[in-house]
Amino acid sequence: MASFRPKYITFDCYGTLIHFQMAEAARDLYGSRLDEPRMQEFIKNFSAYRLDEIMGDWKPYADVVHSALERTCKRNGVAFSDDDARMVYERVPTWGPHADVPAGLAKVAKEIPLVILSNAMNAQIMSNVEKLGAPFHAVYTAEQAQAYKPRFKAFEYMFDRLGCGPEDVLHCSSSFRYDLMSAHDLGIKNKVWVNRGHEPANPYYGYVEISDISGLAGVVGL
Repeated sequence: MASFRPKYITFDCYGTLIHFQMAEAARDLYGSRLDEPRMQEFIKNFSAYRLDEIMGDWKPYADVVHSALERTCKRNGVAFSDDDARMVYERVPTWGPHADVPAGLAKVAKEIPLVILSNAMNAQIMSNVEKLGAPFHAVYTAEQAQAYKPRFKAFEYMFDRLGCGPEDVLHCSSSFRYDLMSAHDLGIKNKVWVNRGHEPANPYYGYVEISDISGLAGVVGL
């Protein structure tokens, strides 16, 4: 990938660019009721149920959060409340970028169009994107695609809208399960894994690893 200059650099948003804070929200809600080992288990379960909730037909992200949190509470013996789920969902647009993101994006934004493909609602995402400090050619959501990643339909929607194919993009994500596995299966050969520490390395999927977005410019020779 040393000299590859893509038509577009496509990004996952939450977790990769935006500091994803579902675990912090769960701690704020349930930390006083659970000791640390049980809190860690709750956070792990909440993550797993969110993934499970998006694998079928599209539904609003508020419903994803609500169902995932309700199932997590049931599994962990914690009382569930609709208000808790609403609070978690309403926090999403307030989240800002990882510290390395604005400067890292600025290095490449003037040379290569940047695109976001996010498991978001239209009403959520632009508040987060505005905090990234870089211009984006396009921002595509699960609501527009009527599918969440890792489903192929989400990526195919992006390709159709951009008028390009897997060979034309460099896809950048901190997640194998949501992004890089599907990108691999769809034929995106040029991939970057941002090692944010929340998933282990998986070399089978063929990628360049960077520790944060400051390393992205070097990947594309800038």
